[in-house]
Amino acid sequence: MDAAPALAVPSPLREPGYRVLLGYRLCAILSYQIVAVTVGWHVYELTRNPFSLGLVGLAEVLPFIGTALFAGYLVDHLPKRRLGAAACAGLATTALLLTLISAGHLAPGQTWPIYAAIVLTGLVRSFLTPVYTALFAQVLRREQFARGASIGSIAFQTALVCGPALGGIMVGWAGKTAAYALAALLALVAGGVLLALRVAEPRTDGPRAPVFGSIAVGLRFVFNNQVMLAAQVLDLFAVLFGGAISLAPAFIQEILHYGPQGLGILRAAPALGAVAVGIVLARRPPGRHAGRLLLWAVAGFGLCIIGFGLSRHFWLSALFLLLSGVCDGVSVVLRTTIMQLVTPDGMRGRVASINGIFIGSSNELGAFYAGSMARLLGLVPAVVLGGFVTLGVVGVTAVKAPRLRRLDLKELQ
Repeated sequence: MDAAPALAVPSPLREPGYRVLLGYRLCAILSYQIVAVTVGWHVYELTRNPFSLGLVGLAEVLPFIGTALFAGYLVDHLPKRRLGAAACAGLATTALLLTLISAGHLAPGQTWPIYAAIVLTGLVRSFLTPVYTALFAQVLRREQFARGASIGSIAFQTALVCGPALGGIMVGWAGKTAAYALAALLALVAGGVLLALRVAEPRTDGPRAPVFGSIAVGLRFVFNNQVMLAAQVLDLFAVLFGGAISLAPAFIQEILHYGPQGLGILRAAPALGAVAVGIVLARRPPGRHAGRLLLWAVAGFGLCIIGFGLSRHFWLSALFLLLSGVCDGVSVVLRTTIMQLVTPDGMRGRVASINGIFIGSSNELGAFYAGSMARLLGLVPAVVLGGFVTLGVVGVTAVKAPRLRRLDLKELQ
């Protein structure tokens, strides 16, 4: 990591458009995270079944996967700000539906309307990251991408810290209905902020490429790039098998014996660690030996998940999750920088959507996997096993992807 050259590049925060884009990302993720932590508490309160927490993830990930590739195509061919604002309106609609459910106006005491509302979240969430990724490259210069990715990660992880904390506090002090209402308000603010962004979006001349042919081009690009594919697969399986955080409501109540405020702390701890490492990487962007750093970071993530599963003390569990966030934060910055540097402008939406299927869906699939394994094996064995599988994934990736091991980001800039 070379600090001097990085600091010689103007800070991305000097760009007004980038600041507006960060505001959109921050508010949208705050809304989503408040809903996520509140829904987890809401469903477990009704069912007392860890498997139901996995079904929440499944209800979101299936529509997300089903629409992600088409969302990427639309982002590459339609006005990005309007698509992002429409997606934020969808997030607000989900939160308002959950507000009515929590208040007892829709099917009180039943879980199916909660799952139905979460399906809408999965549909609209597929647009959020491709919109951000495509606009990111329009408001920053190429030499600012590495620092911009680090700062973007800080904003993202800050929302992951504040969102669960706000959700847990609101549930504990004001109730689930108030938490959902706050999430709806933040989603509307995110949409308004994005519409205020002033950026000249490139116009597509001539007829649009066929939908499926265009999607196929994006898929071939990703699968033919060993470094990008290996980084995405590594993150996919690490999060899939190491998704302990989805079981936090069950750990809080059955093992650690805390209330909803404790749930907010555990959900926020990984993001707090990621924010801390993001601040460091914003000043000293990763460069040489970036591939090795990525592999070590994911291995550290697996070890932290094992520690969390074995812990019986609340603050020790929070510490392990904090350290897992440090490792995950390194992975996020490296993966985002790789994607921005190697992707042509004309297919950023499609590539971001493919990345979203690998990465975004892994959180929800990980929640379903963790809930299913907890039902079969119990809470602790399910989490510990997931951590060891993550270590195995790192070993296989290190052997099968030599270009990732030798990755030097300086060569891509």
